[in-house]
Amino acid sequence: MGRIEDLRRFNRTVSTRIGVLHDRFLGRDRPLGEARLIYEIGEAGAELRDLRARLELDSGYLSRLLRSLEKQGLVAGGAAEDARVRRVALTPAGLAELAELDRRSDDLAQSLLAPLDEKQRAKLVAAMNEVTHLLAASSLTIEAAPADSGDAKACLASYYAELQSRFDAGYDPAKGAPTDAAQFAPPRGIFLLARTLGRTIGCAALRTWAPRVGEVKRVWVSKEARGLGVARRLMDAVETHARGFCFKTLRLDTNRTLTEAQALYRSLGYREIARYNDERYADHWFEKRL
Repeated sequence: MGRIEDLRRFNRTVSTRIGVLHDRFLGRDRPLGEARLIYEIGEAGAELRDLRARLELDSGYLSRLLRSLEKQGLVAGGAAEDARVRRVALTPAGLAELAELDRRSDDLAQSLLAPLDEKQRAKLVAAMNEVTHLLAASSLTIEAAPADSGDAKACLASYYAELQSRFDAGYDPAKGAPTDAAQFAPPRGIFLLARTLGRTIGCAALRTWAPRVGEVKRVWVSKEARGLGVARRLMDAVETHARGFCFKTLRLDTNRTLTEAQALYRSLGYREIARYNDERYADHWFEKRL
């Protein structure tokens, strides 16, 4: 109970100090929910489904917030390339309000720091960064998704770009072992996405290699999310699904430059084995009995 009470006291202190309880957040004519929605729509606009995911709001409440902002002349519906996807954007008045909210948010942040000496400011900012980091870890979810979905493709593009920058001879996915989305779909396999605070931050895939043998592929975590234990959680989820597929053994390969990946696999009980595939970018091969 001590930790729970500490957390609740922290929530009360923060909500009071930053003005969450007021219906005129930052001295404007709207509560925090509407102000935050203006910020999330931003200068570029946003799709409703992305707003729902980022803010973890149900459709009904998000619609009410948007209607209120539309009546104020701050938000307008916009067309999307795909007519099935509704997009919203800030009007000129909305953009002006966003700029004013940014200015007032800076002033509020400054008011929190001003009474403190330099050492206290550094401690407060470091503590806030640590809280942000840990809250992201506590909100982590891992879900299956089609390997050719938009989020999956975005993850894979980032994954390939990182391999290109890290491998001694670069990386060309067209020259790697051929894979297609069907290989990562049940009953042959599965593609997993890791998300936190409405953002997709990592992926991992599993496919059938041989009878009762699965192969782990495409394990990647975005740089800003490293240190949250995401890769380990993804690998745990892969093993859970592997058992569901009745795999008795898991295999994987990796490049010599990916030393942190090799350390992770060893810590999870994988042992290095002889080459088992023709992957041109692989230098090490691992196996784990389930």
